[in-house]
Parts: sequence; structure tokens; C-alpha cells
Amino acid sequence: MSSSELPPDDDDFGDDLDEGLSLEKLSAAFAAAMGGDEPYAVSEEEETSEPSEEEESSEEAVARALATQEEPDDCELSPRTILEAMLFVGSPDNSPLSADKAAARMRGVAIDEIADLVEELNQAYREEGCPYEIVSSGGGFRMTLRDEFTRLREKFYGKVREAKLSQPAVDVLALVAYNQNVTREEVDKMRGKPSGPLLNQLVRRELLQLQRTGKGKEKEKTYSTTDRFLEMFRLSSLEDLPQPQGLDLED
Repeated sequence: MSSSELPPDDDDFGDDLDEGLSLEKLSAAFAAAMGGDEPYAVSEEEETSEPSEEEESSEEAVARALATQEEPDDCELSPRTILEAMLFVGSPDNSPLSADKAAARMRGVAIDEIADLVEELNQAYREEGCPYEIVSSGGGFRMTLRDEFTRLREKFYGKVREAKLSQPAVDVLALVAYNQNVTREEVDKMRGKPSGPLLNQLVRRELLQLQRTGKGKEKEKTYSTTDRFLEMFRLSSLEDLPQPQGLDLED
């Protein structure tokens, strides 16, 4: 049995709440693995499938309903309110609403205008003291409760539980995050030990994805991070990953 087929180590993954998993810890793990500063020192910086032509998405349904509305009501019909409605309804798979998808649902609205509309909505929410806000997530936007209201939600639905990652798992996740499309052999070499079981578990938890390139026997398996990874760390894109302390990645 190869190292990649070994069963997961219970010490590496648990079912407890995540304890301290953060961008600082991720970048520190990468810096330590690559020979940067002292391990775990605090840093100074802190795909969704398209709906088929036959199946109308929830965003399309909202936009169509609002666009064909004839009788006036108390809510002004505008790009801002249409965007707000699409974000409120959300998508069936809970994926974020991308700027290009939102713009495509509204006439006369350019993709680069969506971010401005989001800021206008958030400004209005702040002024009105609303308990929710719109955040960047996984290459798009989603409406969510503000952090200070999380405990209220937990009283109704119970506490949201995230898988606890051990330090070895965080190390592997960091190596892939900062070295996208990396092979298992490359991760093993950087860590100096087998990483197959940890990579498999991170794929199952949808933090990493496995891709196969090439043809026939020359197919190469590589790992990269997922949209769920971006959502967990509240990143708009991988460009928002902090610079690991003690390392210069621009060379």
C-alpha cells in the first residue's frame, strides 16, 4: 500500500471546532517549511457550474421577475435593489455571486460597476444598523450576518462546526496554497516526509482539489486550493494571501 493510500491519522484531523486556523498560521507554516523566520511567528499582515440553458438559476429568476414588474411599489427598482435581491435569494448550491454573472442579469450595468453597488449597499446597511453585510468570497459576493451577530444565529441553529486541522495538515495546506498546481512528490520533497494521506483528507474536506493533466501514462496529478479555501480564509482571490514572514516570493 502506497503512502497516498494509507488511512488518515486521527491525530491530524478531528471533529472539534477549529482552533486558531488563520491566515497568519497558514503563512507562518509556509515560511517555516521554506526556511523562513521562526515557525508560527505572527505575520504583520493579516468554481461554480453555470446553469444550463433549460434550467433557470435563482439569480436569473429574481432578475427576470423584477425586470418584468409593471406595477410600482414602495421599493425602487434599480440595479442596486436588483443586486440586493439576487444576493438575498442566493444560489441553490450556496455559491457566491460573481460580478460578471450579476452584471449579465441587469441591463446597462457593467461588470466593474458591481463592486461600487456592493459598497453602496454596505454603506446603507452600516447607516441603518443592519445585522448583515455583503462580503467578498470565493471570487464573488455573498450576503452574510455581521460577526457580532454570529452568536445570535448559533442560538437558533446551533454552532457551525469546522473541521479542526492539525499542524501537519496546516503545513500541507500552506505549501499547496503558496505553490498552486503542485504534485504530491513536490509536497513530499518540501516537507521531507510523505504527505499523501494529508493531501487526500484535504481534498475530501474540499479545501484542495486534485487535477489530472496530460494523456495516458504521462498524466500528472496536481493539487490546488478551492473556492471553499478562499471562503474559509475570507479571501477574494489567492493574490490576497499574506506575504510569509522572512520570505521574498517576488523573485
